[in-house]
Amino acid sequence: MTTLRAIVAEDEPILAYTLVQTLQRLWPELQIGSVVENGAAAVQEALAQRPDVLFLDIKMPGKTGLEAAQELAEDWPDDRPFPLVVFVTAYDEYALQAFEQAAADYVLKPISDARMEKTVERLKARLAQHQERSHELERIVGQLRALVPSAPVESERLNIIRAAIGNQIRMIPVADVVYFEATDKYVNVVTSDSESLIRTSLKELLPQLDGNQFWQIHRGTIVNANHIQAAIRDDSGKLSVKLRGRSESLTVSRVFAHLFKQM
Repeated sequence: MTTLRAIVAEDEPILAYTLVQTLQRLWPELQIGSVVENGAAAVQEALAQRPDVLFLDIKMPGKTGLEAAQELAEDWPDDRPFPLVVFVTAYDEYALQAFEQAAADYVLKPISDARMEKTVERLKARLAQHQERSHELERIVGQLRALVPSAPVESERLNIIRAAIGNQIRMIPVADVVYFEATDKYVNVVTSDSESLIRTSLKELLPQLDGNQFWQIHRGTIVNANHIQAAIRDDSGKLSVKLRGRSESLTVSRVFAHLFKQM
C-alpha cells in the first residue's frame, strides 16, 4: 500500500498542533512529513518531499498560503502529480465565496472534527482517482486565478520611475519600460537599452501601473504588453514571450498563461 504524505503550513503553534492531532485521529494512514510556520518553508518542503496533500494557512508571515500555492504551481515538476491543496482560514465571507466558486477545499478555524471529516472524505476520494490527480495542477491554477487578485485596486498612476544610478537619479518614463523583474531586495527596471534597480516590490508596484498595458506573467515579472512581439510554446507546453528591442525571452507561469489564449 502506498504511503500518503502531507505537509502542514500554519504559523500559530497551537492551531498547527490541533490540525495535526485531528488528522492523525481521523486519517491515521496519512503521514505528516513536515509542519512549517511560513509559506516560504512550505514551498521548500513541498518541492523536496512531493507530498500528496498540502494544508496551507491563508495568512502567514512573509508569504501567504495563496502565494505559496502560486509559487508551487509555477515551479512544480511536470513528471509528478501536484498535491491536493487545502486552504486553512479564519472565517471570511468573501474568501469562502471565492473558495466555493473555485471549488477549492478549505477548513475553518477553529478546526472541528465534523468539517475535517468531510475534508478527509473528499481528499481520499480524489486521491483514489488517478484521472483526478492528473488534473490537479490544472485545478489549482484555475483556483488561483479566482483567488489571487488579477487586477489590484489602483493607487495613483505611476508615470515616471526614479531610479538611482551612482550619485544620479535617472527619470524613466513608464511607457519606456519593457519589463519589471523582481530581484532579492529590488526590482530591476528594464528598458530597450538599459537596466536600473529600484528599492520596492512588485506587489507595491503593480497597483500603480496601467493593468491594460502592464501584465504580470510570473510571480517575479511584469511585462509591458506593447513590447511583446510573440508568445511561444515549447514542446513541453511551457510558454515564454519574445520581446521587441530585447534579446532575452521571459517565462510565463501556468497561473498567467490564460493571458495568451487566442482571441
